[in-house]
Amino acid sequence: MSNELPIKEYNEKWTVQPMLRPKIGAVKINCALGVSGDPITRAKAIIKDLTGQLPTETIAKQTWRSFGIRKGQPVGVTVTIRGQPAYELLMRLFHAKDYKLKVKSIDRAGNFGFGINEHIDIPGMAYDPNLGIIGFDVLVQLERAGYRVKRRRNQRRKVGGHHQLTKIETQVFLKDNYGIELI
Repeated sequence: MSNELPIKEYNEKWTVQPMLRPKIGAVKINCALGVSGDPITRAKAIIKDLTGQLPTETIAKQTWRSFGIRKGQPVGVTVTIRGQPAYELLMRLFHAKDYKLKVKSIDRAGNFGFGINEHIDIPGMAYDPNLGIIGFDVLVQLERAGYRVKRRRNQRRKVGGHHQLTKIETQVFLKDNYGIELI
């Protein structure tokens, strides 16, 4: 088995059957801080500056006395981006990772994730001494046309096995659209 991805074969297949072409469903950014108060407000400001959307706070589900976390206390921030802004944001995030992604970070369903150590590595983000530096996780959900059937409110159904994305299709999509080097 060779390491070369069958980009040409998949592009021909997706041209003939455009419903099979993968697309980005959502880009989720999660910054888990483990503390509440001022670090949460600083992380909110940084993520709002990055995405243009106001992030929501994640709440602790349990009390952890050893970490000083109480149930119901905000411990992180998260935001979900969809549509065209998700494509543009993902390009900036890949630039911070030098367009490299580990193959093992792609799951069976074609979704993938990676971490950003410092937000100042992202193009367009400047260091502000009042806010500091944060890192966060990026999770990307890939889907095909027709995946709405599993999210819709009425008559929700499962996506058929032949219509679900595979790991190799995600690799081809990343290599072809973003020029990602898979390591």
